Amino acid sequence: MLLKVAGYIVSYWFEQMNYTYKKIWLIVFPVMMSILIEQLINITDALFLGHVGDVELGASALAGIWFLAIYMLGFGFSLGLQVVIARRNGEQRYAETGKTFFQGLLFLLMLAVLLCLLSKIFSPVLLKHLITSDDVYNAVIRYLDWRIWGLLFSFPFLALRSFLVGITQTKSLNMAAFTAVLVNIPLNWLLIFGFDMGISGAAIASSSAEMCSLAVLAAYMFRHINKKVYGLYWRIDITILKEVFSISVWSMLQFFTSVAIWFLFFVAIERLGETELAVSNIVRSVSALFSVIVNALAGVTGSLVSNLIGAGEKKKVFPLCHKIIRLGYATGIPLIAFALFFHQPIIGAYTENPGIVQLAWAPFLVMLLNYFFALPGYVYLNATTGTGATRTVFIFQVTTTIAYLFCLWGLDSCDVPLATYWAVEYLYVILLGTQSVIYLKYKQY
Repeated sequence: MLLKVAGYIVSYWFEQMNYTYKKIWLIVFPVMMSILIEQLINITDALFLGHVGDVELGASALAGIWFLAIYMLGFGFSLGLQVVIARRNGEQRYAETGKTFFQGLLFLLMLAVLLCLLSKIFSPVLLKHLITSDDVYNAVIRYLDWRIWGLLFSFPFLALRSFLVGITQTKSLNMAAFTAVLVNIPLNWLLIFGFDMGISGAAIASSSAEMCSLAVLAAYMFRHINKKVYGLYWRIDITILKEVFSISVWSMLQFFTSVAIWFLFFVAIERLGETELAVSNIVRSVSALFSVIVNALAGVTGSLVSNLIGAGEKKKVFPLCHKIIRLGYATGIPLIAFALFFHQPIIGAYTENPGIVQLAWAPFLVMLLNYFFALPGYVYLNATTGTGATRTVFIFQVTTTIAYLFCLWGLDSCDVPLATYWAVEYLYVILLGTQSVIYLKYKQY
């Protein structure tokens, strides 16, 4: 009975297409919790490994971002899958949403197996040429040897999340998020310190947490989603898969590129020294909490914009974006103020080295202030994705990446403080947002 009532409420929202702050938040919050899974896993790894050693702390940054770049191929596909599912939902073709979901799930399962095998073969060779410190390189490989198998759980999870976000039934994502945290934290402590497995223990704990969160979400889908209404039956439809892939391929390339340059950023930092790398991992770890807010709001923007377009309500795209941005500032600004006031204990939670705590302050401040530019930048970028223009978004990504790498190359030849490297992120998000706004204003979609 409750599910029927919820279904009527969701249908009413789509009929009215009047997304209030409350309605947006009710959709965003569970998505935020699900994104928090991946970020809390990385944060927990950094918190524990910071007390193992500076090498392990820095290596977990490089290894984590390398894994994230591979993960983003699946995430990019899931975003395109979410757009198609949301479009079918907005058109009230509910049975098509389930059919589309299963094509995406099958593809992501096969992609996970392929990427695991390719990573085991090629990651050690490629990273050997990129990382200068032998100690850092060996720690990275030990982490990836176990972490890469997490794709077998995280990719199916992405398919399930795309379906639930696409039909705006996102409350179950909270349960999956909390499950991952409850598994990851004690398992990290047990494996890293109890069994003295170091960085390998962190990787095993992370993959195990993803497995448990997948189990929770799959159980929810099986028990609570109406299979007949949403057409949730196994079937292979190459036509639908081609449609999803034609949209998703550009998202896959876009997100892979966005994280790949993030990895190159940390490679540049690694050349400055192991201390600078450890500092940057602390800053990145804290920034993950703010990126959860940005990514959740931006991801839901794409889904809601897709629903609006499916219902013929293009004129409401910009008002929706403005509401989401204001909601993001209302959520993020108090957290930024808290982080600024308590920056010493926050940074100190990662390390007992006073030199690292002192060196981290300037890049920490630069990172926090970037939130004011990243939020609108990614909201408008994902609104463009929601129109189905994933190829255009990829072009925006390429042009921005060229400018970003050019700045990093220039800094590499200069003697500048670590905070200056972090300031280049401002250029990145401002360029993405500017190009997206121009497209949404002047392009017919």
